[in-house]
Amino acid sequence: KATLIQEMRARLANPFVIHQRQQPFCGPASILFELVRKQPLRYVQMGQSLYEQGTFEAKKEVCTPESLRQASREPLGIAQADWMFLAALREAETKIFPVQPNSPKLIRNLAGMTKSWEMLGWVRNVLGYPRATYYHTYLLRDMMALRRAEQAIQGGGVAFALVTAKGMLGSATEKTPLAVPDHWVTLLESTPTGPDQTWRSALQPGSKTMKMDYYTWGDRRTVTIKRRAFRKYFWGVVVGEA
Repeated sequence: KATLIQEMRARLANPFVIHQRQQPFCGPASILFELVRKQPLRYVQMGQSLYEQGTFEAKKEVCTPESLRQASREPLGIAQADWMFLAALREAETKIFPVQPNSPKLIRNLAGMTKSWEMLGWVRNVLGYPRATYYHTYLLRDMMALRRAEQAIQGGGVAFALVTAKGMLGSATEKTPLAVPDHWVTLLESTPTGPDQTWRSALQPGSKTMKMDYYTWGDRRTVTIKRRAFRKYFWGVVVGEA
């Protein structure tokens, strides 16, 4: 309990320390990050309920992540507070593959894969946003999706982007021959460096390069990417609005 309280306090002070480590929990981590940032009291209440009762209350139901009680106490280096929340969210949506933290990587990835409809459910039922929408970008609708994300963020809502991790977030020297949607990140508000230094600059006609601020893997990061590559590795946005 002392460890849990200490780690939760650290996350309330700095949500960017939330980290999925080697677990494929990018979707739940994005949701948890915004829960801590925007609803700290609910984060504390949810943590108390999970610790004391083994359940958490969503908007429409009470969720009981049963198999977590039998899970390993050392889930690949993840902090106890993060494990309790992230695995509980993941297991609440996993029907075929239960969460097994020390199973082979392939099985972990199958159990941890987050679909767009699951993100929509968490946005509505965990974060409590009554309006949740997924804007896919398969047919060159990337700028429209970003505009919807911008509107949501400016209005106090949330926006989560589905990307190809290596192509969008990796180093410039990494090659990604096959582009597949495999990672969720949290889009962030502008950094104080001027309008031409943020991902919103891509909304301007003729822009060939863009920057995007986002949260993922325990950090705030900025990606600089060519517009053409962005379209290849950017798959859609889930937004939540009041």
